[in-house]
Amino acid sequence: MLRKLILSLMLLAASFVNASEPQAIFTAEKKADFEVTYQSVYKALEDNKFFVVFEPDIGASVGRFGKNWDNYNQNKLERIKSMVFCNGWYANKMANVDPKFLALCPLRLTMTHKQGVTSVLFVRPDFVVKGTKAESVAKEITDGVIEAIHQGLK
Repeated sequence: MLRKLILSLMLLAASFVNASEPQAIFTAEKKADFEVTYQSVYKALEDNKFFVVFEPDIGASVGRFGKNWDNYNQNKLERIKSMVFCNGWYANKMANVDPKFLALCPLRLTMTHKQGVTSVLFVRPDFVVKGTKAESVAKEITDGVIEAIHQGLK
């Protein structure tokens, strides 16, 4: 009984600690048309010098196999599309601090759409490199991309 109580208290305490820290995946949503929102986020990234180099349409790619899968699209997502992007200046800055974190380059975000709501999902570089000497560069990158996403969703 005491063990269960202690475990419960530890889990409760851990939930409070995690609530104050940034999550690994930044998410934002807007009730809006997918294509309009996608193009707006694309433009905002480029306006902020994060240049889109590739646009995989994941939903279309996965959809081609859907008829063969019993568990296809159980969340009923209507669109899934990503943007792969890079900023050469930040790539150079990261390479100068710690070349192994070039694994983050190029960056990417994924956008989904369901029932009139478009979501933007972005793995936070500052979360990935937390506690390393690359943390300050990753924070600049993260803040810049998140600002661009907010601009695109206005």
